[in-house]
Amino acid sequence: MMNSTRIDLLVGEHALRLSERLQAHRAQLFPPDSRKEMRKFTSGEAARLLGVKDAYLRKLHLDGKGPSPEIRTGGRRYYTTADIQNLRELLEAGAKSPGTYLPGRREGDHLQVITVINFKGGSGKTTTAAHLAQKMALDGYRVLGIDLDPQASFSALHGFQPEFDLLDGGTLYDAIRYENPVPLSQVIRRSYFTNLDIVPGNLDVMEFEHETPRALAERDGTLFFTRVGDALAEVEGDYDVVVIDCPPQLGFLTMSALSAATAVLVTVHPQMLDVMSMCQFLLMTSNLLGVVSEAGGSMSYDWMRYVITRYEPGDGPQNQMVSFMRSMFGEHVLNHTVLKSTAISDAGITKQTLYEIDKSQFTRTTYERAMESLNAVNGEIEGLIQAAWGRE
Repeated sequence: MMNSTRIDLLVGEHALRLSERLQAHRAQLFPPDSRKEMRKFTSGEAARLLGVKDAYLRKLHLDGKGPSPEIRTGGRRYYTTADIQNLRELLEAGAKSPGTYLPGRREGDHLQVITVINFKGGSGKTTTAAHLAQKMALDGYRVLGIDLDPQASFSALHGFQPEFDLLDGGTLYDAIRYENPVPLSQVIRRSYFTNLDIVPGNLDVMEFEHETPRALAERDGTLFFTRVGDALAEVEGDYDVVVIDCPPQLGFLTMSALSAATAVLVTVHPQMLDVMSMCQFLLMTSNLLGVVSEAGGSMSYDWMRYVITRYEPGDGPQNQMVSFMRSMFGEHVLNHTVLKSTAISDAGITKQTLYEIDKSQFTRTTYERAMESLNAVNGEIEGLIQAAWGRE
């Protein structure tokens, strides 16, 4: 007769074993006192980000204006993300039209809160959120990235290991819980990425799912769906854009994030099973948000878009799926797609995004195709943000 095993004990033992191995692996890659550091950008990359010619950056340097780049062999100049931001401020001061180099909010513009959602794993949700947050930061926007997914991949990409770094809390849960919430500013962490702050995630965020039914039962007048928005209101003056990586399920957390949102981005892998599961997801979302709306929740958005991720242009069935979605949803599908690329997945293995990793690690065409696709998608989203502020 087979010995019956208590599944809770077995899973607990596996988790412990895995955690120890991960800790050892992390200590090897990043010693305990190390922090992730951002690579430096070539003068050509810096010039492209700023929308100026490389020769102009060289002239600024020779004239002693702006930050001094690091000079490497062959006279190559390298800039940090902080240097690029300094250059933005310098160039903006002399710009003919305001916002040329610092394109963020102006007086009267509302904070843009973009929630990135999908119900099914593998849709590229976290990678899309991370690349969007980082590109907006590189483009001179003040960005807050919030990880609401208990799996915390967004946090890991930004150098936070939930099981080691957040032993005493430090997630959004601390700021939205029903008893003794802390100010949101206390859980915001500076990242190694200029202009990008992070609220990391871990399993703690699931506590909100467990506590909300009790709060609802007690009918003490607190509304669960306003809590994320209320927390963001405390720091709204510090940021232009908030990017929220939502959990892959439709719970109270996701609904509260959707109530706080000014825009929604749904990632879609263009395959029949994924689109079918998205259909179920949209039906449930609609029903639940209808309930929130009737209870007084705000449901007005600046925009909602589907972004096609992990797209393989040579795949016939995928192309059919993309055409099908475009015919169904029209302008709600972003024109550009995120290509499936070994460059993006390989970067992810070392917990990096394409904006962080050195391009010398890939063949040139692989890197450039992936980067072009990401920049096109993020550029389209940036256009939607600017339009929401009433600018072209």
